[in-house]
Amino acid sequence: EGQLVESGGGSVQAGGSLNLSCIASGFTSDVPDMGWYRQAPGKRCELVSIISRDGNTYYEDFVKGRFIISQDKAKNTVWLQMNDLKPDDTGVYYCAVDLSPCKAYDCPCIGGVWGQGTQVTVSS
Repeated sequence: EGQLVESGGGSVQAGGSLNLSCIASGFTSDVPDMGWYRQAPGKRCELVSIISRDGNTYYEDFVKGRFIISQDKAKNTVWLQMNDLKPDDTGVYYCAVDLSPCKAYDCPCIGGVWGQGTQVTVSS
């Protein structure tokens, strides 16, 4: 089973930007679709964005137009460029593979490989 390691979280003011990265390693076959979930304090885990191996992207409505997901397949790396951040974007962001809608309240909310999470804090 592979491993995912996230980085790039931090604290910013509303309107600011952060760029999260996720590096996959140890997978015995091609890394499948990758993407991001998040969990805000007191709220359930939710899917944020997905990028498929062939580059197709998906965004939940609450980040459309603000977040951009990208990848470098040769480096098994996925990035989430987060712009125009809002206080509601505060939470722990998790990288995952084999993404689907959540089945559990807390992250990780589905099976598969998940990263350890990176904290994003947006102040007003």
